[in-house]
Amino acid sequence: MSGAFVETMKMIKIEHSVFALPFALVGAFLAADGLPETRVLVLVLVAMVCARSAAMAFNRLIDADIDAANPRTAVRSIPAGRLTRGYAAGFTVITSLLFIGSAWLLNPLAFKLSPFVLAVLLGYSLTKRFTSLCHFVLGLALGLAPLGAWIAVTGSFSFIPVVLGVAVLLWTAGFDIIYACQDIGFDKEKRLHSVPTLLGIRGSLWLSRLLHVIVLGILSFLGLHLGLNWIYWAGMVLVAGCLGYEHSLVWDGSLDKVDMAFFTMNGIVSLAYGLTTIISILTG
Repeated sequence: MSGAFVETMKMIKIEHSVFALPFALVGAFLAADGLPETRVLVLVLVAMVCARSAAMAFNRLIDADIDAANPRTAVRSIPAGRLTRGYAAGFTVITSLLFIGSAWLLNPLAFKLSPFVLAVLLGYSLTKRFTSLCHFVLGLALGLAPLGAWIAVTGSFSFIPVVLGVAVLLWTAGFDIIYACQDIGFDKEKRLHSVPTLLGIRGSLWLSRLLHVIVLGILSFLGLHLGLNWIYWAGMVLVAGCLGYEHSLVWDGSLDKVDMAFFTMNGIVSLAYGLTTIISILTG
């Protein structure tokens, strides 16, 4: 494997695809009321990977100077000199075009909406410069995944993926607020906006807990509305347990276990919810 490829995978944090991808698949399976067509499923996966890759590369490009000044992020690919800004810009353009092309191959509505989706995904990287709601914009970017997958399958809107998208939005905002707590001092110094700079660590952690309680309520409503079987509810128990454990790791404001709270537990949440929901759809 070439060094550039490995470094590119590091730049876009390919392992973090686990956050949104399962929810996109849930959107596709719900829309098809079972297994989607293979062609559509492949195009959804391509669109998801390309959209997320473009967003991450643009984030690293636009934040290169900020990352260089922050000891926690100075080791990232661009500030450390392992990838150039030109490379990141080119990668962003190519993956953006591939995303739009995938949408074009899916259906007319997906194609028409793709530039607006891309605007949200790329625009998120600018938001911490002017609003503490940046975590919710990131949540919107991930929350579009199930709606986009639904549109890919059906070519139309529906109430169901919007509800799921709202749950993803609030779940993402909740865990991103936890993650942002570790940069509170740096963000204040550089006049960057975040919930922790606005509410402090204690207030931010309480807001994150509230958001995740609301998420559990929304997902429970969705399961009841769809009449999903016991497998879905077994997944919900696991999701609730993981979210509870995530918050226990930072309950007292100590941030030494943020990585486990942010990545490990939320990765399990996404995979558990995605897997059990899809199985419930297929066996219901």
